[in-house]
Amino acid sequence: MTDMKKIAFLLSVLLSAAHLFAQNTASISGKVTDEKSNALKAVTVHLLNTNISVLTNADGNYNINHVHVGRYIISFSSVGYALQNKVVEIKSSVNNIDAQLADATAQLDDVVVTAEKKEESIQKIPATITALSAKQVNEFRLWNSKQLTAIVPNMYSNNSGDERNVTSIRGITTTSYEPAVATYIDGVNQFSLDTYIATLFDVERIEVLRGPQGTLYGRNAMGGVINIITKQPTNSTNAFAEVNIGNHNQQRYLLGFRTPLIKDKLFFGVAGVYNARDGFYTNTLYDKSYDKLHTFTGNYYLKYLPAANWQITFNVKHQENRNDGTFPLSGTVEDAFSSPYKIQQNAVAKMIDNTFNASLSVNHAGTGFNFSSLTAWQNNHRYYNAPLDGDFSPLDAITIVNNYGNKWNNVKVLTQEFRFTSPANTASAFKWTAGVYFFHQDIPNKQATHYGTDAGIFGVPDTNFSTINISTGKNNGLAVYGQLTYSITKKLDLIGGLRYDYENRKLDVEGEYAKDGEAPFVTLPDTSAKINFNAISPKLGLSYAASSNTNLYVTYSRGFRTGGLTQLSSDPSQPPLYPYKPEYSNNIEAGIKNSFLHDKLQLNITAFYTHVTDAQVPTLILPDAITVTKNTGKLNSKGAELELAATPAKGLQLNYNFGYTDAKYKSLKISQNGEAVDLNGKKQIFTPDVTSMLAAQYAYTINKKHQLSFVVRGEWSYIGNTYFDLANTIKQSAYSLFNTRVGISIKHIDLFFWMQNITGKKYIAYAYDFGAVHLGDPKTYGVTMRMNL
Repeated sequence: MTDMKKIAFLLSVLLSAAHLFAQNTASISGKVTDEKSNALKAVTVHLLNTNISVLTNADGNYNINHVHVGRYIISFSSVGYALQNKVVEIKSSVNNIDAQLADATAQLDDVVVTAEKKEESIQKIPATITALSAKQVNEFRLWNSKQLTAIVPNMYSNNSGDERNVTSIRGITTTSYEPAVATYIDGVNQFSLDTYIATLFDVERIEVLRGPQGTLYGRNAMGGVINIITKQPTNSTNAFAEVNIGNHNQQRYLLGFRTPLIKDKLFFGVAGVYNARDGFYTNTLYDKSYDKLHTFTGNYYLKYLPAANWQITFNVKHQENRNDGTFPLSGTVEDAFSSPYKIQQNAVAKMIDNTFNASLSVNHAGTGFNFSSLTAWQNNHRYYNAPLDGDFSPLDAITIVNNYGNKWNNVKVLTQEFRFTSPANTASAFKWTAGVYFFHQDIPNKQATHYGTDAGIFGVPDTNFSTINISTGKNNGLAVYGQLTYSITKKLDLIGGLRYDYENRKLDVEGEYAKDGEAPFVTLPDTSAKINFNAISPKLGLSYAASSNTNLYVTYSRGFRTGGLTQLSSDPSQPPLYPYKPEYSNNIEAGIKNSFLHDKLQLNITAFYTHVTDAQVPTLILPDAITVTKNTGKLNSKGAELELAATPAKGLQLNYNFGYTDAKYKSLKISQNGEAVDLNGKKQIFTPDVTSMLAAQYAYTINKKHQLSFVVRGEWSYIGNTYFDLANTIKQSAYSLFNTRVGISIKHIDLFFWMQNITGKKYIAYAYDFGAVHLGDPKTYGVTMRMNL
């Protein structure tokens, strides 16, 4: 074949391919209006599970070109209007899809979530999920993920004063640095309590999945998953500024800006928040505020679209947290309530806590499958600038030292996930998701426990010396997973999934002893151990669409919390490098999801039963503040949940969520004071038996043209009986909290007065099994002004 013939042949192939491509692509156009047929400008029109999003013009019109034929879900969203999804069949070359949006005060959103790693309507997913929009995050005044307590049924979250939240869902609770509830921010697993940023700002949506999510999320998702999605830049230029001023010298300032650098190609976004307040606690020994804090958190985006079906996003998040007096703890329950928010500690240290997270995501929306790659790096350096009080008293007895430079107490994590899903336009009865996940984690810890001149009061035989614990952990893991949905009929779906996780852990430990002013000497030579384990997490379920507004489902799923090796402590009865196995949960749940009255009312009900084997039971070793974990129990948890949302009248919004959990140990034997103690039948810790939340908000329109409204809101939360130690001797009886928010909203400006814990209720938020107590936040109030441009 001559060169000219070769060129002609290639051109004919390219032309044929182009013709075939043109035959299989189409355009979509339409107009978006309100209920009075007025054109709506700047409505976001998005094809779910693709990179395609456009905005309507001044006449409400939009146009999307080069769309492959097939079935799609189109989402229409705009501020002030209820989000609407439409299932459409794109067959011809030109398709007209119009939409009419209802006022958000008169109709509920058809919420879209990515809980199962693809975009879907929440009411169609056969799983228990609570979703909060950006609007709801502002209405609830959510500044920290711990405030999701009771808003999410059967969820409890709080911290001991060090800003690291311990979270439980349905009786599955975090008892060590390995969480039982996984948190993802913009698709990235916040790998441990060290690397997790709990601050909430510039949030697009929060999704909370309840029950084991082992198949898609793997390790440490046996209680559920908190999925936080922040706002990304688009073709629309927008900015916001927010100022919050309150009691306790509360100051919180937010700024954000998003814009296209090159229209339809390159986008930039930045948001930051500075938060500061005086302490809730007073150190009466020095008559000073104790837990005074200030924090700066940033979130930065650069997004590039090299082609219509490709998207590359680089994201950086960081947080610099400073706490002048971490761990404000009262010695006993009686002390906490007789002298609330007052402590006496002689050793005061500032906690310096720096977290840096970066990720690179690459997404491709194809005709055969969708592909995504997510590479993430996480780093946390956390230490105290001076010795930290370890006896929680005025005595010079015990302090903790961990400031040994940048090499130590500096956790690093690398993760990589490759994911494949069925394409957005598929009409096949099969819908699938598959992927591979890898991680590497470095944990170099060095911490000294110093015993001062008063150490003898605690039975320590020597004074003015330190024991130094050094450990270096290196962990690697690999997982392969897949989940499939098969439509047996138009109404009945079969769900199946399987995940295999493999993990390798290595821990090196060394112990030292040092008298004050003298060089340390080794008490335990450098010793190491390795452990390998694997886990299989299956899922099986059925989903039935009884009608277009009612869906029923029943599922079985399995989750696990990773195993490991115990750390070095000063307690000779707790040897280091003792292996403990993964903890497993098996969960059965059945639910029904309903939408009534043209999406003015939603009612979802779920019942569940969970059985936990090889339960990881923690023992806190004092004064080292090190947790030693052993497999020594079985747990049963059963309960029910209800979520109701309604707009009974224009401007009136009601939300009511209820959760009941009965979580008891069916087998639990631990060692206390050298004796075996049987705790069979005891309640699970950090698990209220009831959570209940009612929120009512009314928005009265004063001037529709200028979008001027008066808004009043009230919230009631009820937290049932909660235990904080395995023996169930530290108990917080049921209590109620009340919040309110009142103000005006006018087009681009909001001005609100808010108050949290109106009655000043004093309650245990967190307690250690040795008796130390941290109270929940006191009454706070303030003013918020926000401007959106």
